Amino acid sequence: MEEENPQTNLLGVTQIPATCMGMHIRRASRIITQVYDNALRPVGLVLNQFTLLVSIYLLESTPITRLAQELFTDQTTLTRNLNLLEKRGLVAIAPGEDRRVKLVSLTSEGKAVLTEAIPLWEQAQAEVMQNFGEDSWKSLLALLSEVKAVG
Repeated sequence: MEEENPQTNLLGVTQIPATCMGMHIRRASRIITQVYDNALRPVGLVLNQFTLLVSIYLLESTPITRLAQELFTDQTTLTRNLNLLEKRGLVAIAPGEDRRVKLVSLTSEGKAVLTEAIPLWEQAQAEVMQNFGEDSWKSLLALLSEVKAVG
């Protein structure tokens, strides 16, 4: 049986940086995340934590499994992030009626931090939007919304 030349498999590797959607989205995500993280620093949050607080606020008291589905994340990663917020007193995790279900909700401290964070987020949001312009911004949001269909 003939062995395949490893170099043959690497011929197309030079095209990956120009064409890989995953690579471009991850890089863009890191860049945009830095803008929001820097803006949220005064209240001790990063974008991931801010989005968790917003989602919990909007869903009110919700099962962790539902929150994971809403955020398209795995429950293990979500639980780890929620535990950090719980240690800061920003969220409460309690058993539901069915003890196998854990409910997460914002504490009064979590609501207070979220209230402080909103103007900081608004500044970061305005900065990012200004860099794109309104038409590009709307187009980008529309395209990113379509990504849900891939998963």
